[in-house]
Amino acid sequence: MANGITDTPVVMAAKSHLRNQRPLVIAISTNDALSGSAENIGKLLNRRNYYFVPFRQDNPITKPNSLVFDPEYLETTLSKALEAEQIQPIIL
Repeated sequence: MANGITDTPVVMAAKSHLRNQRPLVIAISTNDALSGSAENIGKLLNRRNYYFVPFRQDNPITKPNSLVFDPEYLETTLSKALEAEQIQPIIL
């Protein structure tokens, strides 16, 4: 998504949603967020209409590059995204 590549039906639906000026909420869960995916996550954090559910390190000892969203903030993120507002802090 960060590089404009549409390679799955999910990404195509997300891009269509954004094209209609609607907020897109992203809840990340990945084992390489602090390594290979960091650049792409950073790009999306700086784009309009992308809203992230706050996230934290999954397990810094056994999975040092892993991030996971906090489901406790999902509902709040959704409602704030409809108001064009990113809840803070985004990194827990």
